Amino acid sequence: MVKAHAIRIEQQGGADVLQLQEVEIGSPGPREVLIRQTACGLNFLDVYHRSGAYPLPMPSGIGSEAAGVVEAVGSEVASLRVGDRVAYQGGAPGAYADHRVMSPDRLVKVPDGASNEQAAAVLLKGMTVEYLLNRCVSLQPNDFALMYAAAGGVGLLAGQWAKHLGVRLIGVAAGHEKCERALANGYFAVIDRTREDVLSRVKEITGGKGVPVVFDSIGRATFETSIDSLAPRGVFVSFGATSGPPPPVEASLLQKKGSLYFTRPTLVHYASSPEDYAASAAAVFDLVAKGVLRPSIGQRYPLSEAAQAHRDLEEGRTSGSTILIP
Repeated sequence: MVKAHAIRIEQQGGADVLQLQEVEIGSPGPREVLIRQTACGLNFLDVYHRSGAYPLPMPSGIGSEAAGVVEAVGSEVASLRVGDRVAYQGGAPGAYADHRVMSPDRLVKVPDGASNEQAAAVLLKGMTVEYLLNRCVSLQPNDFALMYAAAGGVGLLAGQWAKHLGVRLIGVAAGHEKCERALANGYFAVIDRTREDVLSRVKEITGGKGVPVVFDSIGRATFETSIDSLAPRGVFVSFGATSGPPPPVEASLLQKKGSLYFTRPTLVHYASSPEDYAASAAAVFDLVAKGVLRPSIGQRYPLSEAAQAHRDLEEGRTSGSTILIP
């Protein structure tokens, strides 16, 4: 019987509910593989799962992304071999662990030239950026767009990808250091929300027109500014809620503010089929290989310090991607 050290939660709540435990995970079945995980990605999705914003059956594992090495392969698995380096995102929470048994359907091989740490830092966030910029909206070269949390894990990758596409992405970040980091990662302009009025700066940068697209991962605190930053027929893409969920959206508000569109997308639906999942992951790793995407690992924590990593993420003390090391 294979055992693993894993972060588990008995109930949803604050960061203190995260507990490192030794658990039995069983041996891989005929259509499963055993992975020795060497890096686990930290995402705000994990905070939603832990806090209760997204209800989970209890007790539960936690974590949505990891990379490692295949240690055992079921008799009916032909796509992977022992020793292959693999990464995954999504599926049932449980990525915060040193070993995990999984179906090979969600596993993608880590290409040569990318480390396991980079894979764990880039896959979920990169696939998020892929669907936002490539499939959620239609952006053309020289189009403006607005992105909150520009110095975060998703934000930095979005700046790099947008520059690759020729999109003039305007970022919002907190403080001079984070703004400079976002600018160095492809943003056309960055607004320091600690000392500048976001709406006024958006209007100034766009010549008073506003932006055709807003990518808002903040939620309640930025809802009105996002709405008012949009040009007529603009698209409000609400893909996160770090300050709490956005308020209900009335159809009449969208009409009055300029025949706007509002969407609340999630990666789950944009990568629900095996084909979409594989294509999105391949697009991310292709741009990593070409040097377009440069995963920035701002913080590393031992797996045992997952609670502190969550606190730092929630309180805005992190930049770039964060990984946990089993």
